[in-house]
Amino acid sequence: MKKNGGYSIISRGEMGYHEKPPSFQTQNRSMDSSLLRITRGLNEGLAMKNVMGVSDRDFSPKTKYAILDDSFIFNIYPSSEVESGTAGPSRVQRMWAQLSLNQLVSLKPFNPLETSDDVYFATLEIELSFFNKNQEVRDMLDVEEMAEVVSKTFSMQVFSIGQIFIFDFHGLNIKGLVVNNSVMSLGNIKAMETPSHGRQSPFGILVPQTELVFSKAPDSGIQLKGGKRSRPVNKIIQHDFKFEDLGIGGLDSQFSNIFRRAFASRIFPPDLIDKLGIQHVKGILLFGPPGTGKTLMARQIGKMLNSVEPIIVNGPEILNKYVGQSEENVRKLFTAAEKEYKEKGDDSQLHIIIFDELDAICKQRGSRGDSTGVGDSVVNQLLSKIDGVEQLNNILLIGMTNRKDLIDEALMRPGRLEVQIEVGLPDEKGRQQILSIHTAKMRENNILGSDVNLEELASLTKNFSGAEIAGLIKSASSFAFNRHIKVGTVAGVEADMSDLEITRDDFIGALSEVRPAFGTSEEELSRCIQNHIIPYSPIVNLYIEQVRKSEHCPLVSILLHGEAGSGKTALAATLAMRSEFPFCKMISPESMVGFSESAKINELNRIFTDSYKSPLSVILVDEIERLIEWVPIGPRFSNALLQTMLVLFRKQPPKGHRLLVIATTNQQGIMDELGFTDVFDAKMLVPNITSWISVEQVLKYFNLFDEETIKSTINYLQQNMESLSTNLSYTHRPETSGSNNFVPTLKIGVKKLLLIMETARQDSNPRAKFIQLISEYF
Repeated sequence: MKKNGGYSIISRGEMGYHEKPPSFQTQNRSMDSSLLRITRGLNEGLAMKNVMGVSDRDFSPKTKYAILDDSFIFNIYPSSEVESGTAGPSRVQRMWAQLSLNQLVSLKPFNPLETSDDVYFATLEIELSFFNKNQEVRDMLDVEEMAEVVSKTFSMQVFSIGQIFIFDFHGLNIKGLVVNNSVMSLGNIKAMETPSHGRQSPFGILVPQTELVFSKAPDSGIQLKGGKRSRPVNKIIQHDFKFEDLGIGGLDSQFSNIFRRAFASRIFPPDLIDKLGIQHVKGILLFGPPGTGKTLMARQIGKMLNSVEPIIVNGPEILNKYVGQSEENVRKLFTAAEKEYKEKGDDSQLHIIIFDELDAICKQRGSRGDSTGVGDSVVNQLLSKIDGVEQLNNILLIGMTNRKDLIDEALMRPGRLEVQIEVGLPDEKGRQQILSIHTAKMRENNILGSDVNLEELASLTKNFSGAEIAGLIKSASSFAFNRHIKVGTVAGVEADMSDLEITRDDFIGALSEVRPAFGTSEEELSRCIQNHIIPYSPIVNLYIEQVRKSEHCPLVSILLHGEAGSGKTALAATLAMRSEFPFCKMISPESMVGFSESAKINELNRIFTDSYKSPLSVILVDEIERLIEWVPIGPRFSNALLQTMLVLFRKQPPKGHRLLVIATTNQQGIMDELGFTDVFDAKMLVPNITSWISVEQVLKYFNLFDEETIKSTINYLQQNMESLSTNLSYTHRPETSGSNNFVPTLKIGVKKLLLIMETARQDSNPRAKFIQLISEYF
C-alpha cells in the first residue's frame, strides 16, 4: 500500500487487498446508512457496466453513487427487481471490496462534489488484462478505439485507485485495474485542449474529456497498439550521473554515441516509437586495442542505468563440455527478458546482457577446425535469440572484443550488433582525464607531489592505453615505496613512511619502465643505429613534416635504396625515431625468422592495422627483398607476400590518422621489375662512400686518430691509391675517354668503414692497419 494525500492508494499490480482505505467524510446525507445483505448481481449486463444493483425502495432512482462501509465507492442502479434490504455487486466488485455473499454492510448515498470541486479525471491510467487468464488473442488491440468504448460505457462513473472493472471489447471480456489518476475541476478540464496533470486523488469521475492511458498487466498476454498506452518512461540514465564517477576517462564521445544510438529511443513512450515505425537498437559492439576500457565499461555500466541489473558474461563461460549445454547457457541469458516481455510487452524494463571477449564464442561459422560444430551452434542460437522469429524488444546486447575481424558477419548486421563503436587509444585530453581519475586519492590524501603536472604527463604518455597509464602510476608508486625501505633490508620500513610522497621524478622513472604496446620499438630501432649516423640531407625532414601537418596527404611512403652496408637501415631508424611519432614499429626479416608465409602476412596486416589506431604512425620496413623471400636462382619470391605489401603500402589510413612508411632495399632493379617502386612517393639513393673527404669526416666523428694524423693518412692514401690497390676498381677519366689511362676510385659502405676503423683501433699500429684494410676497397 502506498500513502498519498492521507489516503491509502493500492499500488500497481496488487490484485488483493488486506486493508481497507480510510473512511470518506460525507455530509448532509439524504438518508441514514442502512445495513444491507450482499447477494449476487442482478444480471451480467450490470456487471459489464460497472454498477451495483440496489432496491429502488432503499435508494432514490436519482442516486448514482453510494459508499460501502465508508471505504468503497460504488456506482449504483436502483431497480424494482432487487429485493429490498439487499445489494447485488458483481463477482468482480465483490473481489475488489473483499465482500462475501450474505455479508451485512453499510451502504449510503455519496456525493463526490461535497469533498471537493476537483473530482473529475484529467487523466486516468488503467492496466489491462483478459478477464479469462487463459485467453489467447494474437491480434493487437487498438487502444484508441478502446478508449472510445471505455469513455462511452462508463461516462460520469466514479472510479477509485485499485478498482477492478470489466468491459466488452469486440467480444472479448477485458479486465481493467485503475492504477493512477490526476483530477481537476470540470471547468479547468473543459478549458484545456490537452488535459494537464492535476493532483492525484483516491477517486474521481470519468468525463468525455478525460485522457485515458492504458498499459498491459504484468501477467497478461494482451497486446496493445497505438495511442497513449503507457506511463512516461523513466530515464535510463541517472540525472546526476558523471562519466568520471565510473572511473573511466577519455571515453566521453564513445559514451555519448552509445546512449544516443542505443538508449535514446527507449526514453520515449512506446506509442511515439510506434508512430515512427522503428525498432529499438538491440546490440552494440565495442572493439579496440586491449586496455582501452571496454571491460571496465562493462563492469561499471550498471551504475549509470535505471534498469534491470546487467548480466555480465565472459565469452568462454558459455562453452560447456556436454552436448547442447552451451546452447542452453545462451538461452538462459534471455530467460528473464523473455518472461517480462511476455507479461508487460513494450512496457517491460530494459535487460542488458554484456559479453566480454565475444570473439571466443562468435567466430566466423565454418572457420573452426573442430568436428563438434559447437561454436557454430552457439552463434546460431545467439542470432535467433537477438533477432529471431519471436523478437524481443526489451534486450540490449553489448559485445566487446579486441578482434572484430574474427566475429561472424551475420552478428553485425542491422537488427543485431548494428552499432559498432571503436574504443581507441585516448588522446591527450583523455589521458589527462585518466591520470586525474587514478591519482584522485593521492591528491585527496596529499601524497601526490606538488611538482607533478598531469598535463605534462599526458603529453609524455603518447599512445598509452588506460590500463598502461594505471600501470605507470603503480610503477611510480613503487619508486616512492623504495625510498622508505630500510637500507640493507627487504621487508623493513622506515619510520617516516607517513611522509610518503610521489614526485615528478618517480613518474619520469616509471616512463622508462612502462612502454605502450602501441608505442615505439625503441630497443629494436636503437640496435640499428648503435654507431650513430652523420647528418644527412634535410630533404627527408620535409617528408616527416608533410605527414605530421598535411591534411591532404595522410599516407607518405619513402624508399631508401643502395648497396649493402651503405647505412640505409640506420638512416631509416634514425628518421623514424627523430620523427617523434607516437607509434613507431619496425618490420625486419630477423623478426620473422621461422614464420610461415601466412604467418608473415598476418603479422604485416596486424602491424599496419595497429598503426591505424594512432593519430601519427611510422612503420620501418627493412630489406623488402628478404621479406618477400626473393632469391636470384630461379628467380623465386613469394607472390602472396608481395601482393600483401603492395596493398598495405597503398592503403589509406582512416580519417584523422596519418602514416609514414620508410622502406629499404639493396635490389632496386628487382623492385623495379616487380613494380614495387611505383607504390612509393619518393625514392632516395643512399650511396657508398666514394670521396676521401667523407672518409675524413667519419674518422673525425669517431676520433680514430688525432686531427693531424687523420689529415696525413688521407693525404697518403690519395697519393698512393694506385700502388696500394689490391682489388682495383677502375673508372674512365672523362677527358681521356677512349684512351688506356685509368685511375682507381674509392667505393666503400659506411658499415665496412666502421668495421675497418674498429679493427684498426685494436691493432698496435692503428694507422698502418687502417691503410692496409681500406686499400682493399679501391
